[in-house]
Amino acid sequence: MPRPEVLDQIKEAEEEADEIIAEAEQAAEDRIADAREEAEAIRQEAREDADEIAEDRLDDARDEIEAERDKILAEGNEQREALEQAAEERKDEVIEHVMERFEEAVHAQT
Repeated sequence: MPRPEVLDQIKEAEEEADEIIAEAEQAAEDRIADAREEAEAIRQEAREDADEIAEDRLDDARDEIEAERDKILAEGNEQREALEQAAEERKDEVIEHVMERFEEAVHAQT
């Protein structure tokens, strides 16, 4: 084979190799870009999931606080009613005692 033909074949092979390398590099860059997009989508989904979990936990905590509040209010109402009942039961006794003290004070002045 003449020398110019060998040189042409070598040149052609080098150009073909350069094209193969360029295509491989482009394919690698495309895969990297796709992987980055997929990773960002996964991160976004994870953030959304985390936000949803946090919101659910916050709702649960609010529900627990509301239940505890209702329980405390109910206990307070029961105690208030018990105190009112005890006061009502002693009302006549207290009135009688106050009247006695008043009468004693009036008699002490006369």
